[in-house]
Amino acid sequence: MELPAALRAAVDRALEGVPLAELQCAADTLSSRYRAETRDGRLHLSDEMFARAYLATRLPATFAAVRASLESAAELMPDFEPKSLLDVGAGPGTALWAAADCWPTLASATMLEASQPIRKVGEELSAHAGVDVEWRAADASKSFDAEKAELVTLAYVLDELSPAEGLTLIERLWAATSGLLVIVEPGTPAGWRRIVGVRSRLVELGGHLAAPCPHSQACPIVEPDWCHFSRRVARSRVHRLTKRGDVPWEDEKYIFLAASRLPADTHAARVLAPARGGSGKIQLKLCQSDGSLVEKLLTKRDGDQFRTARRVDWGDIL
Repeated sequence: MELPAALRAAVDRALEGVPLAELQCAADTLSSRYRAETRDGRLHLSDEMFARAYLATRLPATFAAVRASLESAAELMPDFEPKSLLDVGAGPGTALWAAADCWPTLASATMLEASQPIRKVGEELSAHAGVDVEWRAADASKSFDAEKAELVTLAYVLDELSPAEGLTLIERLWAATSGLLVIVEPGTPAGWRRIVGVRSRLVELGGHLAAPCPHSQACPIVEPDWCHFSRRVARSRVHRLTKRGDVPWEDEKYIFLAASRLPADTHAARVLAPARGGSGKIQLKLCQSDGSLVEKLLTKRDGDQFRTARRVDWGDIL
């Protein structure tokens, strides 16, 4: 997956003239904080160089994860055409660009972000998004004012909050959701555990799970296994240089949850891992609508089912 052309051009302009060595140093620090899920009271994106390093190294991957998550929900909600967006912990506006790319109907967005440096970058980028955007200073861990929106997003934020703060925020966001709430987290065991907690709370609040879950029963996955998905991301030249990488792509692992005010289209199962198999057979790991987790082996003898299974990818619905 690549960034939309207008966003890629805006990012290139924002990074023009920034010393590579400074980008690399800031990117290394950011990576360490994100991987350790550091919570020391300081914002990860605390100054302008961290904000620029985020554009160079993390924006492409987070865009890919958020865009894929929105697409998974949109697939099951073909009549959902949001005009308004509320994004909390907006960073440089990643969810705005992903939502506008997924739903051309999007006309307005309210972006809440605590970090002034990344908010300033987001304002610069969003001027090219083709959407009426309002940026506000707001801390996701504290109370804030926000009008209801048809689409509400929270991407890569819960890992910066305590469990209690995270659930309080989810309740606040659900109250602000008139259509669909989408939460995206890193595809780590810890990220999955946070999503499981959010899932339980949203079901208690009456939310209808649109994706990825095909049911609202207890999650059938047992640790050390965990639910997550992956999206391949194209790296730009500055991306490769900043991360000191030679490979022109990277795989972003993520986990998400989409909860709707109205039921989404039902589906039988979702593929939870890359298909395995050999000549004449294929094995799929499936989360099914009856709440079960199964490993299903299909062979040529299964006819149409086998032919369909050969075409599905990790994260697809059946």
